[in-house]
Amino acid sequence: MSSRPEALTNRRDLAPVYLVAGDEPLQLTETVDLLHRRAREAGYAEREVIDATPKDFDWRELAAAGASLSLFAERRIIDLRLGNGSIGKEGADAVVAYCEAPPPDVLLVATSNVLDGRLKKARWVAAIDRVGMVVECALPKAGALPRWVRDRMQARGLRPDDEAIALLVDRVEGNLVAAAQEIDKLCLLQGEGPVDVDAVLRSVTDSARFSVYDLVDATLEGRLDRGLRVLDGLRGEGSAPPLVLWALAREVRGLCGMARDVARGTPLPRVLDAHRVWSSRKKLVGAALRRGDDAHWAAGLVGCARVDRVIKGRERGEPWRALRELVTRLAGGPDLAAR
Repeated sequence: MSSRPEALTNRRDLAPVYLVAGDEPLQLTETVDLLHRRAREAGYAEREVIDATPKDFDWRELAAAGASLSLFAERRIIDLRLGNGSIGKEGADAVVAYCEAPPPDVLLVATSNVLDGRLKKARWVAAIDRVGMVVECALPKAGALPRWVRDRMQARGLRPDDEAIALLVDRVEGNLVAAAQEIDKLCLLQGEGPVDVDAVLRSVTDSARFSVYDLVDATLEGRLDRGLRVLDGLRGEGSAPPLVLWALAREVRGLCGMARDVARGTPLPRVLDAHRVWSSRKKLVGAALRRGDDAHWAAGLVGCARVDRVIKGRERGEPWRALRELVTRLAGGPDLAAR
């Protein structure tokens, strides 16, 4: 039965044979690195790489590698690379024979970039599972990805809030390598400590000429030409549409609540204080609330929901055109959708 990479976290003892397999490259690489590190700590000082992917590979090399004596180290690692795991009858026979009597003081770590239903039923995989461990490296299911992001951030001394995690999950779109890179970048930019959504937004736009903050500010100011120019710049720099929408929707949600309070007769200064608007942004947010009433910002929130559906493929449309129409609507200009 295959195990997840997390099963190795608190397990210090080493099995004689491992199969690390799956189509998620970050977990596969980090799992193999972990096994190598623990092996070195346990005295496995020499490593031999066997590439079994060529069609003319001679599987007798596996038995010979296990039986050979090292002149330099008492304990050795055999790094057996299997490609897509299609090793044929000869390969299966060789692995099964190896597992029937694993050589002492030799650690076999086999890797494959596939572990589908067919391979899970293969007799050589079952042989490894009997004497060692099969570690499956697969992308976490959608519901488990936020937990994966939280655990990885906390392991690096970061303390993210739920909104920051949700933004990062949306940003990487299921790519764990991209998630790991963004987390490492956060560590470099701000060091250990709390992480909120603003920190994530600053991090992911740090190297860009155009920032989502520029877009939000231009939209709130009603500067349509400036807003569309920034939006085009973000597109040209490869920004992800979910990130751009996130920044706009977050601001619009806050404006909806404040606009309702203003409509009920609460003085604007009290509304800004009650919603904890920063002093440096009170002028900007106040101008936006005077320019658009509660109906305007509520319609804007409906527009954000539509763009979200377009981005996710649940509604017809092109994401960047939908964002352009949204910015036009929010900035108070003519509705491009009607053109």
